[in-house]
Amino acid sequence: QVQLVESGGGLVQAGSSLRLSCAASGRTFITYAMGWFRQAPGKEREFVARIIWSGGSTNYADSVKGRFTISRDNAKNTVYLQMNSLKPEDTAVYFCVADVSSLGVRSNYWGQGTQVTVSS
Repeated sequence: QVQLVESGGGLVQAGSSLRLSCAASGRTFITYAMGWFRQAPGKEREFVARIIWSGGSTNYADSVKGRFTISRDNAKNTVYLQMNSLKPEDTAVYFCVADVSSLGVRSNYWGQGTQVTVSS
């Protein structure tokens, strides 16, 4: 399987920035895309951002467009989410997801999630 290790969550004030990281590891795999979802208390999990591994094309949820930036390090199989101008409504558990092919099988893998709390 593929393992995802997330880091970078924390408690910050509104207007501050955080950078989340998610590293994918395994014996051998091909990465097609990686991205981020988030889930706030009492809400459904929602899409945040995605990056296509080959070429680096990105897309974002309207709620974070212009404030968040997703990027990748191909050599490290790592995806980052730079979050600027954070708002209290950004408070959620952020989950990393990877679309990968491992030993010929293409599957989605999820991280454990990292808490982001934005105070006013």
